[in-house]
Amino acid sequence: MAEPDADHELSAESAAPPISVKLEEALAAGTMALLCMITMANVVVRYLTNISFAFTEEISVWLMVVMTLVGAAGAFVKGHHISINFFVDRLDPAPRRRVRLLGLLASTAMFATLAFFGTRMAYDDFRFDVTSPALGAPQWLYTVWLPVLSLLIVVRLLQLVRAFVKPGAG
Repeated sequence: MAEPDADHELSAESAAPPISVKLEEALAAGTMALLCMITMANVVVRYLTNISFAFTEEISVWLMVVMTLVGAAGAFVKGHHISINFFVDRLDPAPRRRVRLLGLLASTAMFATLAFFGTRMAYDDFRFDVTSPALGAPQWLYTVWLPVLSLLIVVRLLQLVRAFVKPGAG
């Protein structure tokens, strides 16, 4: 994973507008706190009673998905997403810029596709009244967050594309 630096056209300092990631940071912190509390409660109860709260697993998995997508949105904005720049960094500035823009557009297309199919999945869960295995809760309450957070990532990526293509950027 490459560290953003002054050479990096996609680093938070050079290409990204002053996009606040306070929303992502707050959501990630809240999600992590909730995940830690659930896990700690499960560990304490298991230690004291030899009984496990197995039903908390589906909530924990959901929280990890939320945390991953929220973290991805923030990482894109800060320029900390996973990127392999070995070959790209060796290109001349003009082709390097085009390749990086292509990467942003490809990521946007991928998360837009994820949002589209995630919406279909959540709607099917709602339409067919699918319930979760452990709690029996409506499954769409878990799956609806995939398209919602994928759209957040798309918005963040479009903000980066806009900043990247505006005159004088990079």
